Amino acid sequence: MKIKATLDKIPGSMMLFPLLLGAALNTLFPSTPTFFGSFTGALWTGALPILAVFFFCMGTTLSFKATPYILKKGGALLFSKIGVAAIVGIITAHFIGNGTILGGLSVLAIVAAMNDTNGGMYMALMGQFGKAEDAGAYSIMSLESGPFLTMVTLGAAGLAGFPWQTMVGAILPLVLGMVIGNLDKDFKEFFGKAAPVLIPFFAFGLGAGLDFKKVATAGLTGILLGVGVVVITGTVLFLVDRLTGGNGIAGLAAATTAGNAAGVPAAVAAANPAYASVAGSATIMVAASVIISAILCPIVVAWYANRLKKKEAYKLETQKVSA
Repeated sequence: MKIKATLDKIPGSMMLFPLLLGAALNTLFPSTPTFFGSFTGALWTGALPILAVFFFCMGTTLSFKATPYILKKGGALLFSKIGVAAIVGIITAHFIGNGTILGGLSVLAIVAAMNDTNGGMYMALMGQFGKAEDAGAYSIMSLESGPFLTMVTLGAAGLAGFPWQTMVGAILPLVLGMVIGNLDKDFKEFFGKAAPVLIPFFAFGLGAGLDFKKVATAGLTGILLGVGVVVITGTVLFLVDRLTGGNGIAGLAAATTAGNAAGVPAAVAAANPAYASVAGSATIMVAASVIISAILCPIVVAWYANRLKKKEAYKLETQKVSA
């Protein structure tokens, strides 16, 4: 049976389907973790420890080495992406605070969805339409990963703050992973391979904390959130890419939501209980944004790349005629 091959054709499937499975089981059989207990119960409720291991393993894949171009391009896209998320978060915080609107939309969901770029999608699009130097920029952009910058943004928006120990603890697994991975490339290869494997497990644990009856209205809002990520962050990142010497493709390719961003609301809620009431709906909306942005972004990038190709062909044809 070609189950995984089929799932791989669906963007974000390793995140989406385990999350939906966990939510379905929790909705239909909410007493399962207490009934079985032991390892089965731990799988239902152990998303945070798995996320900690995931961030460590992902950190080992990040390199401290980068060329000046990669630093400039990656830094520009990184700060633009989190800057947009911060501005939108600050504006929406004035209207909804720590609450929700439109069936569950919260500042937490907006910031988590906009803060983190889908690295796999970005690298794939750069491999097909972009330059190797722009692909390397993700080594800088990947610092978006994890809940740390989301916590910083929420604090800047004037919402509930976080103790510095909690914020350091949120980024510590990622930083430790980076140190280990850069000290020994064998560790980078060893731990780096484990990161994708952990995604369905923490996704299931996150899903097991959801109840479809409570978040039934969040799906449409999640779709709108995904469209907003592509349109709002895509516009800003496109302009920044052009201003830093690019052709705009790298900026458009970064206008997505990373799969691991769906784990950010739970991590934030664990650090500050003030977000516990919105973490569930935020998780499923961010997961929806992962899928929607992964579908829309390649379409936009392919359209723009073909447009550039036609303009270049027309320019060459005009030069030939002039000659």
